[in-house]
Amino acid sequence: MMQALKGIRHLTSSALKQAVSELSIPVPWGEIRGKVWGPEHGRPVLCLHGWADNCGTFNTLIPLLPQGNHTVNIMGECRFTAELDDSHVDVFFVLSQSTLSGGNVYNHGACTCFLQFSALYPEMVDAVVLLDSYGFLPTDPQEVPKVMREGIDGLIKFEKSSEEKKDRVYTYEKAVERLSAANPTLSEQSVHILLERGLHEVEGGVIFSRDFRINLKNIVRISLEQSLEMQARIQASVLVLLAEDGFEKIFTQADQKKYTSALLQGYRDKNHTVVMVPGNHHVHLNNPEAVAPLVSDFLRTKVLSKTSGVERPEISQGQKTLHHWK
Repeated sequence: MMQALKGIRHLTSSALKQAVSELSIPVPWGEIRGKVWGPEHGRPVLCLHGWADNCGTFNTLIPLLPQGNHTVNIMGECRFTAELDDSHVDVFFVLSQSTLSGGNVYNHGACTCFLQFSALYPEMVDAVVLLDSYGFLPTDPQEVPKVMREGIDGLIKFEKSSEEKKDRVYTYEKAVERLSAANPTLSEQSVHILLERGLHEVEGGVIFSRDFRINLKNIVRISLEQSLEMQARIQASVLVLLAEDGFEKIFTQADQKKYTSALLQGYRDKNHTVVMVPGNHHVHLNNPEAVAPLVSDFLRTKVLSKTSGVERPEISQGQKTLHHWK
């Protein structure tokens, strides 16, 4: 087991062209952990992965982007010890770090907290890249009470069930099978990349290191009207990269299309960029070559060209790029 995990770690780490290190940021309720690519003095970039992914989701993309950035990946992190579940506060604490002030953000999927954060704290965000994400997930106001009750009932049931909270031990091979079955959009290599950080070794095998409460229904919901109001308050440049076989193929019902079409039109009305790329929800991980040129061009034209010669921008000039949700 040890040799198998070490082999996977060597394989994925060797593909990275930049120095990579672990990050731990103390907060009043615990610590936020993640990964850091590039020099500390580089242009700060914050990556937010989805609620069921981990920092490995950007392993293949970041080496293909403009070099010299100080890139930090947090959020939804399996190795997270805080009791408070408030992603917006987490982002604020991370961006308040001296090495991240004035950073860019990449967001993947349905991790919607960062675009909301960009609306609430526009002075801290310069640029946002959404990877197969609409930035917001509106809910019909009439459905909110039902969704909230289902979420609360689910949490109560989970906390009462000792069996559900008990970690199941797998062989590495069985863990691969489970993740592959739950995420058919992942390539075989991508499964191994995510498991490098997503497993914890124990006696008799491995366990998944994420908190499985993330599988419960999220009770924090906003309507389309509220989403559009938040969207209108964003001052950062936004690039929306949608996968042809990603969320566009998932949100196909008439009521869902009504929401997604309104959000995409809202981006276009504000002169933001919306692009469709071939691939599925994990295209940034499975086939980063399809995404990297678009992201790199966006960074050079919308961010780097405006900050050349500036060694360390203030927080009010912050920039960010978003990441994915599952």
